[in-house]
Amino acid sequence: MITWVLYDIESDKARTKVAKHCKQAGLYRVQLSVFLGTLDANLKDTLQLQIEQLINPDTDKVYIFPMSKRELQDTVLLGQAFDKRFVSDEVKAMFL
Repeated sequence: MITWVLYDIESDKARTKVAKHCKQAGLYRVQLSVFLGTLDANLKDTLQLQIEQLINPDTDKVYIFPMSKRELQDTVLLGQAFDKRFVSDEVKAMFL
């Protein structure tokens, strides 16, 4: 399933580790704290557990949103939409 991971994490160390886990799971960074990609249910659960171990539940916020391909194609992108430093052709292809 297509999955978005968005976060607001106070600790630099935890934030860096969460980004590393997202990349290792095969997600693509589309903004500084936003990742997008395709995960199966097991990998999504694994990523969730890894992130839960890293964050402070009293101060940090993490959102993991599953989305169908049709819903992704219906997404409205305004302005620059993705940070060009991060986005890959594979992410752009998801919107086609």
